[in-house]
Amino acid sequence: MDVTNAILDGEVIVLNKDGVSQFNSLLSHKGENAAVFYAFDLLWLNGSDLRGLPLVERKQQLRALVIRSGCQRLLYAQHVNGAGKQFYAEICRLDLEGIVAKRKLSIYKEDGNSWQKIKNRKYSQAEGRHESLTRK
Repeated sequence: MDVTNAILDGEVIVLNKDGVSQFNSLLSHKGENAAVFYAFDLLWLNGSDLRGLPLVERKQQLRALVIRSGCQRLLYAQHVNGAGKQFYAEICRLDLEGIVAKRKLSIYKEDGNSWQKIKNRKYSQAEGRHESLTRK
């Protein structure tokens, strides 16, 4: 299927050689790697509003879209079904920012009530981050 238009939910990140997000490299535009778009969700495709579909259906379509694109700067954010506590512990062990928990049958809501961000309290790249985002 050809794509004429799409709206993706995600974020722009810079990954190091090990595939770990480097927040400061994104802010400073420095680093050996280019920015990529990490796609979490597919909200709209070819004139169709997908927000009323369950998350698992939207992610299935998103995965296929990302694979078909062949674009190396467009990444698909995989999901883990179950084992959330173990997954969070592994994220913390690897010094990553955290996880986002969503209900697999939830529809997309703009108010964010259908998901929860669970941050790693010991995330090393969080230090000084707020100051970096403040205008001087």
